[in-house]
Amino acid sequence: MKIREIYELAVAKGMQNDPRGLEAVQKFLAREKEKYEKMKDEEKEEYDVERLVNPYDDTRILVGDPEKEVSRVLVGIDMEVGEVLLADRLGEKGQPVDLIISHHPEGKAMASLHQVMHLQEDVLARFGVPINIAEGIMSSRIAEVRRGILPLNHNRALDAARILGLAFMSVHTAADNLVTSFLQKLMDEKQPETLGDILKLLKEQPEYREAVKYKAGPTIVVGSRERRAGKIMVDMTGGTSGSEDAYARLAQAGVGTLLVMHIGEKHRKEAEKNHINVIIAGHMASDSLGMNLFLDELEARGVEIIPCAGLLRASRRS
Repeated sequence: MKIREIYELAVAKGMQNDPRGLEAVQKFLAREKEKYEKMKDEEKEEYDVERLVNPYDDTRILVGDPEKEVSRVLVGIDMEVGEVLLADRLGEKGQPVDLIISHHPEGKAMASLHQVMHLQEDVLARFGVPINIAEGIMSSRIAEVRRGILPLNHNRALDAARILGLAFMSVHTAADNLVTSFLQKLMDEKQPETLGDILKLLKEQPEYREAVKYKAGPTIVVGSRERRAGKIMVDMTGGTSGSEDAYARLAQAGVGTLLVMHIGEKHRKEAEKNHINVIIAGHMASDSLGMNLFLDELEARGVEIIPCAGLLRASRRS
């Protein structure tokens, strides 16, 4: 496969599993194209044209020739300078790495992380929060995340990759859509009655079983094993944590349990205050599940996967 083909496949799988639905995503891209066509020339010069075909600003080819052929990739959840040096060292030891794939974004993919958070507005609406309220709730949180990203040193790992002649890409929300879709379908199909039943279902997946060994498995942080789950919402995509103001609205909409990758203490307290159960499935395990669903597609096409940096590799290829 070429790097470009890997990138296009990631975007396509992300769109197919987007919680907004494929039609809504296509409408989003159509609106983006309409805005672009109305821009002045100087605005177009600064515009990231990938946004016309890719709705995920945090999924990008960041370093390297998109037409380069790939037979081996080094993949991890967080790929920093150390992992770039690892890729270079593997080449010295006779295992050349054609592409580094990071789940968490780097470079401009990180700088634009806040853009994908609008996805959460539609997720809230899907679970019963009126869209006008969802957009209002998310507005200040998106601005907060954007301000927090501004001072970061986005390009450290990319500069190292560039100097060493290594290609680098990030696959973030595209993969998070995969894990969200996978787990929501599982919960909807199995209809677990209690929080304990949810834990049992999660631990049937190899990533969560493995995470238990590292003391990072699924954990109830609001509620107890005996509590009834009610309506389950899997909340694992859309860049990063949403607004803490959403919990009261979700409770009113009938959500009984949130299944998340991670949750901040302020958010946890708001969920508890509104009597919403919360299960932290585990950050690295959940990110690994989403990435594995994508990596299985690469492996099926003959690409060798070398996992590192927190990725719990498990294949679902029969």
